[in-house]
Order: sequence, then C-alpha cells, then structure tokens
Amino acid sequence: MSSRRVPHTLRELRSYQPDPRQLTPESRAAAPLPSNLTLLMTTQTWLTQEAADRLRAELERLETEGRPEIIKKIETARAEGDLKENGGYHAAREEQGKMESRIRQLKHMLEHSHIGAPPVGESGFVGAGMVITADVGGEEIRFLLGSREIASGDLDVYSEKSPLGSAVLGKKIGETVSYTAPNGKQITVAILEAELYL
Repeated sequence: MSSRRVPHTLRELRSYQPDPRQLTPESRAAAPLPSNLTLLMTTQTWLTQEAADRLRAELERLETEGRPEIIKKIETARAEGDLKENGGYHAAREEQGKMESRIRQLKHMLEHSHIGAPPVGESGFVGAGMVITADVGGEEIRFLLGSREIASGDLDVYSEKSPLGSAVLGKKIGETVSYTAPNGKQITVAILEAELYL
C-alpha cells in the first residue's frame, strides 16, 4: 500500500501524480484531460464579456442604489413602532438579506470566472463555453455549457456543476456517458458535437 495521500488543495492537485501501482487498466488507458480544462473544471466559471458587464452593472446598482433604498425601508418600518408585529419591517429585513446574498454571489462569480473567449482545451474534448449537441435519453438536444448568467435567448444553458454538465465536461466527442437525474433515474448521454460559443 502506498503512503501517498489524495490531494486536498488546488496546489496539490496541480502537482498530483497517482501511484502507478494503484492505477487500473481502465484508468491507464484513459486519456488525461488538458491541463487548462482541468483547472477550469475545478476553479472557474466561464462568462462572456457581455455577461460579465451585465453582472458588474447589476452589482454596482445593488451596492449604490439598492442598499440605501432598503435601509430607508427598514428605518421607515422601524419608526412605526413594535417590531414583533411589524410586517413591513420583517419584509424589508428579508429583502435586505436576499439582496446581500445576491451581492456576495455576484462578487464571487466575477472574482472566480474566466471572462472573454472560452478557454481552448485540446481538440475533441468538451469544455465550458462550448455548444454541445448530444443525444440525451433518446432525444437530441443542443445546449451551452457554462453559467446561466450568460443565457442566450434560444439556447438552453447548463452549468458545469449541473448533473448533465458535470457528466459531459472533459469528455471526448463521440463518448457516451450517463448521469443520475434528480428523480434518481440513470440517463445516457451520447456526445455528438461540441463547438466554441462565440
């Protein structure tokens, strides 16, 4: 038995080499993922420049206009008296919590996303920022693999973290994979095509 441990940090993951004695014939035959695709799979979300600009504008609006508005609502409701039975006060506090949560989400997304052209992995692999054509459970669908924040009118968007997205991310075109749907059903996916979303 090897004394090597499984990597727990991103730095360890980048330099991790499995013990050759622990590899199965299947894992030896599997092609390694391109390094930039592996990094994107573990740490980043891809956003178009347009989506990033839209998110920055929303963040700016929430921080500069939204916070002062909600503070005024809370102060007005607080001035009405007894806070235990003050529905307006509780509603304003709940609205404030939702807004602060969205501000944190936007900041995190903008700090940890790849903005611009999708990262180019090795040819033949599915990656974030690609339009995928796949046979999903017997039905051919076409979707964008990326953040729902980049939603495009007529194209469905699946996150890399969704069951379908995580099943196809990093796989080869032509490969067949499966994932477990939220209802517990196993769904087979045949990856037919993948092209960069521009």
